[in-house]
Amino acid sequence: MKKIIKTTARTVAETNNAFNEKMYDAAISPTSEIMRKYETPSSGLTEEQAEASREKYGENILTYGKKNSVLKRLLSAFVNPFTVILLALAVISVFTDVILAAPEDKNYATVIIITVMVAISGILRFVQETRSGNAAEKLSEMIRTTVLVEREGSLKEIPIEDLVVGDIVKLSAGDMIPADIRILNAKDLFVSQAALTGESEPVEKSEIADKKEGSLTEIKNLAFMGGSVISGSARALVISVGNNTMLGSMAKTLNTKPPKTTFEKGVNSVSWVLIRFMLIMVPIVFFINGFTKGDWMQAALFAISVAVGLTPEMLPMIVTTSLAKGAVAMSKKKVIIKNLNSIQNLGSMDILCTDKTGTLTKDKVVLEYHLNVDGKEDDRVLRHAFLNSYFQTGLKNLIDIAVIEKQEQSGSQELTQKYEKVDEIPFDFERRRMSVVVKDSSGKTQLVTKGAVEETLACCSFAECGGEILYLTDEVRKFVLKKSDKLNERGMRVIAVAQKTNPSPVGQFSVRDEKDMVLIGFLAFLDPPKKTAKAAISALKDYGVTVKILTGDNEKVTRTICRQVGLNVDKILLGDEMDTLSDEELGKLAENITVFAKLSPTQKNRVIRVLRDRGHCVGHMGDGINDAAAMKEADVGISVDTAVDIAKESASVILLEKDLTVLEQGVREGRKTFANMIKYIKITASSNFGNMFSVLAASAFLPFLPMASLHLILLNLIYDISCTAMSWDNVDEDYLKVPRKWSASGIERFMLIIGPTSSVFDIVTYLLLYFVICPMFTGGTIYSQLTNPAVKDAYISLFQTGWFVESMWTQTLVLHMIRTAKIPFAQSRASYSVSILSLLGIAFVTALPFTSLGGAIGFSALPTLYFVFLALVVLGYSLLVTMMKKAYIRRYGEWL
Repeated sequence: MKKIIKTTARTVAETNNAFNEKMYDAAISPTSEIMRKYETPSSGLTEEQAEASREKYGENILTYGKKNSVLKRLLSAFVNPFTVILLALAVISVFTDVILAAPEDKNYATVIIITVMVAISGILRFVQETRSGNAAEKLSEMIRTTVLVEREGSLKEIPIEDLVVGDIVKLSAGDMIPADIRILNAKDLFVSQAALTGESEPVEKSEIADKKEGSLTEIKNLAFMGGSVISGSARALVISVGNNTMLGSMAKTLNTKPPKTTFEKGVNSVSWVLIRFMLIMVPIVFFINGFTKGDWMQAALFAISVAVGLTPEMLPMIVTTSLAKGAVAMSKKKVIIKNLNSIQNLGSMDILCTDKTGTLTKDKVVLEYHLNVDGKEDDRVLRHAFLNSYFQTGLKNLIDIAVIEKQEQSGSQELTQKYEKVDEIPFDFERRRMSVVVKDSSGKTQLVTKGAVEETLACCSFAECGGEILYLTDEVRKFVLKKSDKLNERGMRVIAVAQKTNPSPVGQFSVRDEKDMVLIGFLAFLDPPKKTAKAAISALKDYGVTVKILTGDNEKVTRTICRQVGLNVDKILLGDEMDTLSDEELGKLAENITVFAKLSPTQKNRVIRVLRDRGHCVGHMGDGINDAAAMKEADVGISVDTAVDIAKESASVILLEKDLTVLEQGVREGRKTFANMIKYIKITASSNFGNMFSVLAASAFLPFLPMASLHLILLNLIYDISCTAMSWDNVDEDYLKVPRKWSASGIERFMLIIGPTSSVFDIVTYLLLYFVICPMFTGGTIYSQLTNPAVKDAYISLFQTGWFVESMWTQTLVLHMIRTAKIPFAQSRASYSVSILSLLGIAFVTALPFTSLGGAIGFSALPTLYFVFLALVVLGYSLLVTMMKKAYIRRYGEWL
């Protein structure tokens, strides 16, 4: 074993060393040499070369371990406490009923039935888990991330998994790093490497070849899969893909799993509470039955069977099935769930933070005005804005698209032929502006800047007024701001445009060159509210979800749009004002303020954090680079299919349509899924806990076992099968109207209070069977006074049959009682699937004692009087549970 471990460790180390050498070599090699090494032409790979590279170096798919084969998954479906105990019982039964039994006493029935039960249990688990896995795979295929590559001399957008070693990729702000790459050219490139290093601060990357020293992530001309482009742009060569990347190596060697969510921890805690009770109860049951009955083998078999009945072996499968079913249902509502456990958070969400653009508005920006500083329409302002939008290599947002479309209406070909790009200063959220440097055919160079009005004015010293370039006086500044404010109040977004002719760069062009510029005008864009926005916000409010707007826009345009969709805009908190507040002060304000404007990404993050600290379940919906951190901070990150890569990567929920109406449907489906899981968990917890008391009471006071071990196992299997439809159950509308939070303590409280209720009627059943029913039909006296062994056996058989049937009836009834806070059957009805399985379960159990199969496993036909008694027990049980339900709701204000 030690030799194997050493060999494995040496193999991993050698692999890592080879990887490090390859990446160091890529970093220090000249561009021409590294391109030649990977056989990459300057125009990019051909499709034939790409296919050859894929064959040689592998696909760009990251796998966290091999996918289990069908056979392995089938075997694992049979390896669980339930089937292990069943097989143990089968082996014991083979010895006691077949091998060691006299020829005339040999009985194969128990072995056959247990084997059938093992098959049913394992196949059921395998089918459900396979369906859940297939559903999850299909959902993940609906979310596609693409990358821009140079192939055969042109730019192509391809799925990220089609990328190969030797490809040349183009990266810009918002892109994920698609593989391990060597940077060939870069402009103001800042990359987040948090997934690899844990450091949240972006690092600058460039084409500069560093020396062979330090860690790989510190080398400036290397970037790695798992990172993301925060700002700037780059052209890079792919060196490693898929499992051969640094991230792939980490995944293989560490084999890490994501941390458990609150929901997963809660489910585990409930399971362990039941298991701990079971571990205490089983030895007690074993010793009590062993000492009181004298048959230690039967006592052991019964104790093992009790362990099966008290173990929540179906809980993981039901939870997984519910989540997968919920995810599929939500996908039909255009809501794709990336992480199944986020369904619970979506249902619990009581605050939704979202940007204004595209959520409240139509996401179709139209350029309404292009005005000079005098406030008059001026095509020259549009031309400069077009040059800025057209030549930038970063992410073209809706503003850029609107500018380009407007210019194309009057002809843009002349401009694109006359000018060529020299350089670029990318956008960032501190400056709130971006610049390009262009040169015309005569050699004249211009720095053209566009951005938020106040931030662009800050870099201007001059303004072009009446055809003259004048100093930017306070009077002109006030005029521009006043004009901008008026447009904002009409719901328009205003962008300023400035330029500088023949700029002299300080070294390379950079932010330092954005000074002493000439303000030439501004652009006014209209992005009107969606017709559905007001109704969707109102609907979310009806579901207990408060919508808060977190936007980088100024307060005036934000106020206008928000007022039009019915949001409270009496008070708007600005980013600068936030910075003067402590977290406690901000938290108090954030409770009551609906709109936050002029926020940076860090400030968005802070708003979400303080709301979470105050006990809210917060969702954040966004599609931009500036939303990624906020989505990570939120309980549930929500993005859209058209979002930038980093936003989609940060989100746990993806909308196929950026509309609050879609999200409203997602919230509803999330709560339905959560409700049905909670139903099963509470039903299982309370039923199992009640059974503990029933078994303990029977073991202590009955002179025989209340139910044969096989009967107990069979009852458990039939009941579990009838519960599998709970994932498809109906949910009361009242329940869906309120955000639901996971509470392990609430489930434990429910279990401790409601569980023993069933024991009351189990004990009543014991008493009636022992003192009334059984004596009436087996000799007229109680068991302890019987002397005939055959009559004693008939007495025990009738008793065990009676409790077997009563247990199924009351357990099924409690399923329908617990699934709703209302009166079952009258005010709230279960789904057809739940009702049908319940009826089939009751019908099978009730009919079984009257069949030859029932006789073979020790059951007796029940007398008519028993069913009169059973009806009274069921009626009494219903009344007691109803009273307990009302008292519980009155005391704790909830049921599920």
